[in-house]
Amino acid sequence: MAFTLEERLQLGIHGLLPPCFLSQDVQVLRVMESYETKNSDLDKYILLMSLQDRNEKLFYRVLTSDIERFMPIVYTPTVGLACQQYGLAFRRPRGLFITIHDKGHIATMLSSWPEDDIKAVVVTDGERILGLGDLGSYGMGIPVGKLALYTACGGVNPQHCLPVLLDVGTDNEKLLNDPLYIGLKHKRVRGKEYDELIDEFMQAVTNKYGMNCLIQFEDFANSNAFRLLNKYRNKYCTFNDDIQGTASVAVAGLFAALRITENKLSDHKFVFQGAGEAAMGIAHLITMAMEKEGIPKEEAIKKIWMVDSKGLIVKGRSHLNHEKEMFAHDHPHLKSLEEVVRQVKPTAIIGVAAIGGAFTEQIIKDMATFNKRPIIFALSNPTSKSECTAEQCYRLTEGRGIFASGSPFNKVTLSDGRTFIPGQGNNAYVFPGVALGIMACGIRHISEEFFLAAAEAIAEEVTEEHLAEGRLYPPLSYIKEVSIKIAVKLVDYAYKNDMASWYPEPEDKEAFILSHIYSPDYDSFALDTYTWPEQAMEIQDV
Repeated sequence: MAFTLEERLQLGIHGLLPPCFLSQDVQVLRVMESYETKNSDLDKYILLMSLQDRNEKLFYRVLTSDIERFMPIVYTPTVGLACQQYGLAFRRPRGLFITIHDKGHIATMLSSWPEDDIKAVVVTDGERILGLGDLGSYGMGIPVGKLALYTACGGVNPQHCLPVLLDVGTDNEKLLNDPLYIGLKHKRVRGKEYDELIDEFMQAVTNKYGMNCLIQFEDFANSNAFRLLNKYRNKYCTFNDDIQGTASVAVAGLFAALRITENKLSDHKFVFQGAGEAAMGIAHLITMAMEKEGIPKEEAIKKIWMVDSKGLIVKGRSHLNHEKEMFAHDHPHLKSLEEVVRQVKPTAIIGVAAIGGAFTEQIIKDMATFNKRPIIFALSNPTSKSECTAEQCYRLTEGRGIFASGSPFNKVTLSDGRTFIPGQGNNAYVFPGVALGIMACGIRHISEEFFLAAAEAIAEEVTEEHLAEGRLYPPLSYIKEVSIKIAVKLVDYAYKNDMASWYPEPEDKEAFILSHIYSPDYDSFALDTYTWPEQAMEIQDV
């Protein structure tokens, strides 16, 4: 109902709309009225996705009007529930489903997508959705949600984005036996055939959209995530958000925490609960940051300890993969995280194993005993998988804990009246800004330095007032500004290191980035009408 009378007449839709004319601001209020009538987060998610289907600009206007309010609905934690119910919530296609049976024809399938100027693809095979495991084709909710945040948080044009689900089957017995499941009903295809599908997909995307097209891997299982990242990182413009994005936002939180502990990163000792892709990504970036402080890599590695499902990772333990071997130490084997914390006495514990409640009361109390300001990062998603709550951390450490989580928690007020606002280490602080910078200057290969630079940029936006409140990250309401700062920093780095492919180099990098920002304001559909002078329009007669 925002069409003017002139637009309605010219488009031939006058009479098909009620006789009123609404500004976009009033339309936002109408959406909010409807939004407030929904009782569950899933219903709110469905309402917003339906709005995205019918009025994309209004959808992004609503999101950006209060990103702190809507992010937990369009992304974690609600998107996890939406993925579990994706078959029932499915309304219309918002991405491309490519199956193992389409191998040899992926180039043809890409032509089914209505947009040709694609600059960013987010792809998943649905095997490790958040902390929920194998959801098969229901995992499509993740790339759709990620790309919505590309636009809402980073200003990337949604017409330049393509969500993709690679359906190779599922090992989830519940889905295989569900008559309403909308994906392929067979066990996951692995090995050579799987690799050939990924190879063909990567080649088809770059053949159609160019070598500068960003391909973000999302929620692949550990067995494939590292392998595919190492295989493609120097051939294509690609990164894995679960490894590199999570690492960047975690290290950003650590950089902010250093302003509270008043020391250097190399002065700390870290214990990880979990040794998967997120843990390894964070550990590698911590190592890189310590090296930047002047610490040799071997010394940096000695400060990082990891606990997986079999206990402490130590030298001589059987069946360690290459990634785990790097962080294996000479130490007696310990089975439980409590034992490891008690013996290693870390200054920071980081949970990324999606084991709810893994940071027990005893572990948190021990951390408070060893350290004046213990660092406790419970980064697993969704909220049910968080290693501890913000309230547990602040209460058991008597307000001395430096806390960050992967999912949002409400502010905590202790019995002495002190109030803390927990910092949410959301990857959305990282990937929209990184994508914006990469796309703006045509970076073809994404180095780890970009993610360290992004972490530094995020930490720089945390004020002393934020730290006093307990925040290790800027408020989500500033996330677009943070994304622009990250993009500017990456563009500057890319041109200084001859990694950009668009020339000439812009003098004003910030203005250059702002010129790429998508606007949710409506375009005018009125035709350009005008007249000539009367004499020039005279009709000639015989």
